[in-house]
Amino acid sequence: MTGPHPLLGLFLAAAEGRFPPVDGEVTVTPPLPGGLECSVAFTGHAVVATALPAPKILAAGPDGFGASLAPDFLRLLAGPRGTVGVTDATLTAPGTGGPPRLGRLDGYDDHPRVRHARRIRRNVTVYGDERGLITLAEGLAGRPELSIELHAPEAPVPASARGRGRSLLADALTLVPPGSPVFAAVAPGNARSLRGFLAAGFVPIGSEAIVEPGRV
Repeated sequence: MTGPHPLLGLFLAAAEGRFPPVDGEVTVTPPLPGGLECSVAFTGHAVVATALPAPKILAAGPDGFGASLAPDFLRLLAGPRGTVGVTDATLTAPGTGGPPRLGRLDGYDDHPRVRHARRIRRNVTVYGDERGLITLAEGLAGRPELSIELHAPEAPVPASARGRGRSLLADALTLVPPGSPVFAAVAPGNARSLRGFLAAGFVPIGSEAIVEPGRV
């Protein structure tokens, strides 16, 4: 496939408040770059990016009301040797631009957060300071995407110094041109992280699961 992936346009539209129709339907698109596949749920509409034929996908019974992220469907999508990622909330916020408040970091190639980012994303750059690190990359379908990892404090953090994640995210948004959307995928069970993203101005637009297929 040449040109932007069709899912990218849906993400960018959702960041502006324009969503697919609430019709319970499933849109099937080609797979993602690098052989990855995914299932993305918006309100009342789902998108499945896969190399499998659309009739086979639709016959498996996904819908736009949650069934596209059901474990049995994701396992069918992955195949017997594939890997199903966690189901994340899809969040977005506009960049703030201005003078960047974070510098680039080197020497983090073996950091788990950086290794994970480079496995499923492209053009990963690492930024950060004493609070933690941020990765900026081309993520799902080519969208600009960030992730965050706080450094473990050497001592208990006093109440007056809490909110490190929120402040680090606010500084990360200065790395994004003003008004341009950036996206993040956050596990709903990671409540502390989710609260930090929401407090930093991110809003939910859907949910998603990435699949690394392994079919016979």
